[in-house]
Amino acid sequence: MHTREDDGRPSGASQVSLSDSDDSQASGTPPENGSGSLPAGDGHPTQNSSVLLDKIENVREALQGVIRGKPDVIDAVLTSILAEGSVLLEDVPGVGKTTLAKSIAALIDLDFQRIQCTPDLLPSDILGSAIFQPATGEFQFRRGPIFCNLLIADEINRASPRTQSALLEAMAESQVTIDTKRYALQKPFIVIATQNPSGFEGTYPLPESQLDRFLFRLSMDYPDAESEIDLLMDQAARDPSATLTPLMHRDELAMLQSLVREVTVDRKVIRYLVALVAATRQDSRLRIGCSPRGSKMLLRAAQARAVLAKRDYVLPDDVQEVAIPVLAHRVSTRSMSSSWGEAATIIHDLVRQTEVVV
Repeated sequence: MHTREDDGRPSGASQVSLSDSDDSQASGTPPENGSGSLPAGDGHPTQNSSVLLDKIENVREALQGVIRGKPDVIDAVLTSILAEGSVLLEDVPGVGKTTLAKSIAALIDLDFQRIQCTPDLLPSDILGSAIFQPATGEFQFRRGPIFCNLLIADEINRASPRTQSALLEAMAESQVTIDTKRYALQKPFIVIATQNPSGFEGTYPLPESQLDRFLFRLSMDYPDAESEIDLLMDQAARDPSATLTPLMHRDELAMLQSLVREVTVDRKVIRYLVALVAATRQDSRLRIGCSPRGSKMLLRAAQARAVLAKRDYVLPDDVQEVAIPVLAHRVSTRSMSSSWGEAATIIHDLVRQTEVVV
């Protein structure tokens, strides 16, 4: 990440195929002395970043052909993946949460595993366990489904709290510890979990420590009438998700993820971000505000959104766009019957009230 604190403009920033409508959103004039492409990330072979950005754009368009009427959800999930974060999709059964996760795995050629969470699911069913081998008289570790690039945890809140906690270390540090031995997970490693709304029969609410590991918490919601018609027309002859082929390799995704950390962030934008987070700690409607970890998550998500928009610098608009899905599940309201929707409304109010300094 690069920062600068003089006139509010990042040095050397540039755009790739940025439309005029994007220019109008900028707070201040975007720099004009850039190279025309995002910088190549360290530690990866050099590749034209425009090619990578075109590929993630192709993935986005393919997803929109499967998940009808949800471009904002698709963009949010891709933003989270670029930021190396995990996603929690919450909504009623049957709105496409699992289909979205499986389609992403197919389009980016990720090694993925799917676990169906149930009350009797054990941590060893996710992490793996040591199996005794009579021939050698030794225990041999057999890896569980968590050893993959993309883990789809379906209906995660139907698993017991003990099993839910098995994901904590993996989501935070991309490693697991089993029998005092640490095992590194594959890179990239992403968890896309789905859950039914709290109050559904047989659900265990995720604790705050678990929710905090998710970069984004999103709601799919029902499609509008026209999108549902398109969905049914698509499904009349075949399942569109069954014919998806890889448009991007996992190594290319890793390269894009490395580019995210190279995105320039002006000190004024960071000052605005900190002011927004501080507002969550001072609002009388909130019992607990956002932590510094939440600030870091918000910054990384804003950088990732800039990359998805084919920019190598962050705008206040990027911070505002990702504020609700990043912050709403990291705060607690004072209401006894608090919900994620209530917290999201408060974050929306704070975004409107917090002044953008230019």
